[in-house]
Amino acid sequence: MASQTNKSETLRLTALEFERFRRLAYDAFGLDLRPGKQTLLSARLTKKIRELKLSSFEEYYRYLLADSTGKAVAGLADVLTTNHTGFFRERAHFDFLREAVACALPDRDPLRIWSAGCSTGEEPYTIAFSLIEELGTAAFSRVRILATDVSNRVLAVARRGAYPAERFDGLPGHQLRRFLLRGENQWKDWYMVKRQIRDMIEFRRLNLKSDFSHVGPFTVILCRNVMIYFDRPTQQDLINRLCQRLEPGGYLLVGHAESLNAIHHPLRYVRPAIYRKPDARDAARGRKHS
Repeated sequence: MASQTNKSETLRLTALEFERFRRLAYDAFGLDLRPGKQTLLSARLTKKIRELKLSSFEEYYRYLLADSTGKAVAGLADVLTTNHTGFFRERAHFDFLREAVACALPDRDPLRIWSAGCSTGEEPYTIAFSLIEELGTAAFSRVRILATDVSNRVLAVARRGAYPAERFDGLPGHQLRRFLLRGENQWKDWYMVKRQIRDMIEFRRLNLKSDFSHVGPFTVILCRNVMIYFDRPTQQDLINRLCQRLEPGGYLLVGHAESLNAIHHPLRYVRPAIYRKPDARDAARGRKHS
């Protein structure tokens, strides 16, 4: 067991304790904590231990194992996951949604889109902004967005839909007025996403390591900058299951730092970080050219 320290110090994680938490995180939600992360893990877990008024890593580990509700492990996910995101991050994907998906798939009604690993909500709100720009007010009835994350902490931020004004730097004035409400008094440096746009999105806790065959199918799935935290077998399993939740002709978008090159899948490459699931038209074209 790690030695006791005063409340201002970071507890020191032993090799055995690191392996225990590494295995628990991997089994629970697929996170691949590699050697060299001990210092970071020690600092984050110490903060959680202080919050719970526990005294050691051993006591926290036993607390996690004893919990049957899943809330304690969800709290561990909050501690271990990093949520770096922003509005219109990797903008080319949102241009693609506007130009290709909304225009090329007019018969899909509603357009069902899944933001898998939505963090604090910037991605699903950007999806909504983009499709409102393309479809106008029809987007309110035609577009349905499911936004999921393993972390309850970030989902609480996402559901509220309120962000500091600097998060929208670079957004044109007409879009600010169309999509957002400016705060007043103590909220004067904040914006809130308008209610009608928030109503387009269902935020839900979902662990991508668990079964999600009950959701979808979807016209588009965005699972961006999530697989970088997984090892290859977990990536392969996740892609297999995401493909099953895609409609024929639907699109999977991954992060630009991610690739499906070493993963077996049925999807067709469209452009960097964008893949399409074949449909009946692809099969007909294949027979025609065979």
